[in-house]
Amino acid sequence: MLDEAAKGVFTIAVTPFLPDGALDLESVDRLVDFYLEKGATGLTVLGMMGEAGKLTAEEAITVVRRVTDRTQVPVVVGVSSPGLAAMGALSSAAMDAGAAGVMVAPSSTLRGDAQIISYYHHVAETLGEVPFVLQDFPLVTNVFIPPEVILRIVENCPTCVMLKHEDWPGLDKISALRAASGAGARRISILCGNGGLYLLEEMLRGADGAMTGFAYPEMMAQVFAALDEDVETARDIFDAYLPLIRYEAQPGLGLAIRKYTLAKRSAIAHPAIRQPGAALGTKAVAEIEALTARQTARLSALGL
Repeated sequence: MLDEAAKGVFTIAVTPFLPDGALDLESVDRLVDFYLEKGATGLTVLGMMGEAGKLTAEEAITVVRRVTDRTQVPVVVGVSSPGLAAMGALSSAAMDAGAAGVMVAPSSTLRGDAQIISYYHHVAETLGEVPFVLQDFPLVTNVFIPPEVILRIVENCPTCVMLKHEDWPGLDKISALRAASGAGARRISILCGNGGLYLLEEMLRGADGAMTGFAYPEMMAQVFAALDEDVETARDIFDAYLPLIRYEAQPGLGLAIRKYTLAKRSAIAHPAIRQPGAALGTKAVAEIEALTARQTARLSALGL
């Protein structure tokens, strides 16, 4: 079961599709193997970049079962939903399938600290004993959760064991939460998203690792490992990947870039996005190829 001590790299998995839009379950297997080979210590499925909102309820649990049957690492399942009943049903099915915990983003209708705290109180009641991740992603949800509110939720909801930190900018939020835990507040795991764009600084501020889906998951693993030995080495590694991290971070196009790269790396058979979704033009493909070539050269110079 997921707990407050979780750390490392929980890669956010894309959902592979065939060109006709059907689930590509063979690519799910390939993708899981790829993520583990590249250093993932956990996986997160049905996240926002996993096209969860485009799946039927049956398809969603099919993906969860396929992933949990393929690996023994902890699997976190995104169960965010406008309704608590649907959230509870998917959470129960996911845990029965072998998931380690679930992730919940705030409803976009929430306004004000009191509503946010009340919402997560109801989430905890709905999920029961299931450990959950609080997904803090205001750029998408339009719900801004200050550190003191997160601390209130953590205090009132013992099953909240992790923060998926995706505020932008949000480095001071990590510092505030870690200062509070140092002063006696309950400490939970903090894993960071944003495509890895601020991973190095987030780790240095006290994060426990990454929960994001950048198409080179080994970057997160390499930076995580290097920080234990030498910060400057970690910086060199991060810098080598940064141009492609930046390019993949484009709003609206990032998933198409990510899937193109994963298909290029043979992690999935097709870069297909279930409609509606963005498509890459020839100039974008050329830009990705140029960035990838430069990244390969820089990594070679580092001996990686």
